[in-house]
Amino acid sequence: MYLSSLVIRVALVIVLAVVSTCFGQGPASMADMPVDAATRNAVIAKLTEDLKANYVFPEVAAKTAEMLEKNRASGKYDKLATGREFAEALTTDLQAATGDRHLRVRFSSNPIPVRQPQAEPTEAERMRYRKNILSNNAGFETVERLRGNVGYIKLNGFSGPEIGKETVEAAMNFVTNTDALIFDLRDNGGGSPEMVALISSYLFGEKPVHLNSLYWRTEDRTEEFWTKPEAAKKKYLDKPVYILTAKRTFSAAEEFSYNLKNLKRATIVGETTGGGAHPGEMFRLGDHFGAFISTGRAISPITKTNWEGTGVEPDVRVTKEEAFKTAYIAALENLAAKAEDPPLKAAFGALIEEVKKEAPKR
Repeated sequence: MYLSSLVIRVALVIVLAVVSTCFGQGPASMADMPVDAATRNAVIAKLTEDLKANYVFPEVAAKTAEMLEKNRASGKYDKLATGREFAEALTTDLQAATGDRHLRVRFSSNPIPVRQPQAEPTEAERMRYRKNILSNNAGFETVERLRGNVGYIKLNGFSGPEIGKETVEAAMNFVTNTDALIFDLRDNGGGSPEMVALISSYLFGEKPVHLNSLYWRTEDRTEEFWTKPEAAKKKYLDKPVYILTAKRTFSAAEEFSYNLKNLKRATIVGETTGGGAHPGEMFRLGDHFGAFISTGRAISPITKTNWEGTGVEPDVRVTKEEAFKTAYIAALENLAAKAEDPPLKAAFGALIEEVKKEAPKR
């Protein structure tokens, strides 16, 4: 997920939280229901309408809508008798036509609530949003100091910074005295670009750094994201940073990796990421169907493009299983090379050999 602005972010998280009761774990996630021709036709009609009005590339939206209509007219979806398989078929066709992995149709056995786009959330909804972020510790799973004085942060999502900023500060304060830092994003599916900017603010100095921009089609507006030096009290400067990636590293997690790679502030270790650079929002297609439609695109101030469809290429390509060990050894070797005290250099050498034989499990 890759989304921006407080109202969109809160509203979307709330809608997705409701829909996820069917898409997530537990008995409800296995629920399905039959769909008839009238439902299929109505979903496709609403989907093509929303694509043409909102998808970030109008010409692609028009061609994709035409493809969906041709498929409907030819009877391609007629034998799809359940909501789940119909949603999956539409998603497959949408992503094949556009190459956009954010773009998808989702089915819910429970009715999807009706909301006006970008409507101001209620206080109860805001509280649910806050509780959801805090119950997931703002995405921070593990913060640790490894042997050799290497920091390790396993971050599984980029939550809203308004609520997660205290957790960010606590995490970064904990690793502030380490000599190298590893961010583990192998299970990170994305989130807020504002949180990307907040965490990045700890890795740069007092001069604001332009990280990324997002262009929004419906508003014909470009939103810039910069580091905020004043938001990071204890900065992590002039020390090596490593980012672990996997194929499932996606969206805002890719932005974090892409930004720091292009700014030469981090070394990316692992697999090529998923390739989703188009933020967007959920559109209701009916009582039981919704579509995530990309309404914007990322624009790097350095490359003038983004990672859509290609992913972020690692600096050191290894499997996700080998990524931690590889980065940890690289950090230790870097520190060993800088060590001037012979006993310390020898201690680093012994630790490196130990890690090569059997690295800690991560």
